[in-house]
Amino acid sequence: MQARKKGNAQGIDVSHHQGDINFKKVAADGISFVFIKATQGKSFRSKTFLKFVKDAKAAGLMIGAYHYVDDSAITPEMARQEAVNFVSAIKDAGGVSTFDLPPVMDYESNKSNLSKTAITAVAKAFLQEVERLTGVRPIVYTYPSFIGNFSGLSGYPLWIARYHATKGPSDASGWSRWDFWQYSDGQYGGTLPSGTREVSGITGPVDLNEYNGTVDELRARFTKPPVSPDKAGTFTSGTFIANGKEAGRTLLYGSKTYVPLRSLANALDLSYRWDNAHKEAYLNGAKLQTVQLVEGTAYVQLRPIADAYGAVVSWDSKNKIASLKTKGEK
Repeated sequence: MQARKKGNAQGIDVSHHQGDINFKKVAADGISFVFIKATQGKSFRSKTFLKFVKDAKAAGLMIGAYHYVDDSAITPEMARQEAVNFVSAIKDAGGVSTFDLPPVMDYESNKSNLSKTAITAVAKAFLQEVERLTGVRPIVYTYPSFIGNFSGLSGYPLWIARYHATKGPSDASGWSRWDFWQYSDGQYGGTLPSGTREVSGITGPVDLNEYNGTVDELRARFTKPPVSPDKAGTFTSGTFIANGKEAGRTLLYGSKTYVPLRSLANALDLSYRWDNAHKEAYLNGAKLQTVQLVEGTAYVQLRPIADAYGAVVSWDSKNKIASLKTKGEK
């Protein structure tokens, strides 16, 4: 994996343990982004989360939220319950659009002595549920000593904690690069470009991080302009095939594929509801965060929902055809 580079965007991650924070002083000290602890387990909410989100945003910092996967999460269903707690906190902070950076799964402990297969199942269930509920692909945060428990997660951005080396781990369960590196806990590890580990506006040690790129590159990577509703010209159009039958059109925005809510729900045999008054979509009783209304039709992201319900998606780039196959279909 790559080493730290001069010019990389500098950031911190914080929780209620930091106490009061003056985020204006933090931003003035060369920090450009901050990840804020939101939740842990099925019910814990950080008492400082909402205030930190508001204050950090007002200071001009790029912000993200993270959830600590509790050792009590020993099954995929328990992991999904934790995801619901996390997304609920994000909603209380103004919704996923309030955040500049993707939501984060912090998974680093195995006091329940789960197998690697079980740990991966918990991680996948949490990640897929968060993506299904928010429409945003989460980030995986962990340590080199824990990353070997994961299998098949390298499609998610990686945030690695590593304090005593100049490079990330060489064998990282499929990951060949990191997006974020937590290079110090404020006491050990690397230092800020200024040569210190102290950050103005914070009393005591704080975790130090950097993005694998400049501030502008970080903003371009994760901060996307909003899609204007009812403007089909914003999208590139294609075809949606569900279980071998044409089920409507796809709308491509950047790297995301949207399909009609009704068609996807019918293909997955799920209930759906469109609340036109509030422009909100519900699938199987759960509110979807990322919805586009185009020419009177509600479109939702295909892949995160398909992944969450065990369906398989393929993409024919030449003909712009998105195909979905549910379990049992050939």
